[in-house]
Amino acid sequence: MMNMETTGELVRKRRAVLGIDQRDLARISGVSIHTISDMEAGKGNPTVTTLARILDAVGMELHVQVKE
Repeated sequence: MMNMETTGELVRKRRAVLGIDQRDLARISGVSIHTISDMEAGKGNPTVTTLARILDAVGMELHVQVKE
C-alpha cells in the first residue's frame, strides 16, 4: 500500500524525467499548483479524481485494490 509521501515522490521523479515543473503540471492536469506542491511534499489528501488527473498528466495510472 502506498502513502501520499511515496506517491508524491514518484510523481516528482516522473515530472523530472519529463522535464516539466510544477507550474507545467498544474496547467496540464488542471490541478492547482498548491495541491501538486502539497502532494509532492507528502502533505494533503487529494481526492481520487484529483490524484488521477495528476497521474494521467505525467503518464501514470491509478490502480485501486479492494481488500476482501
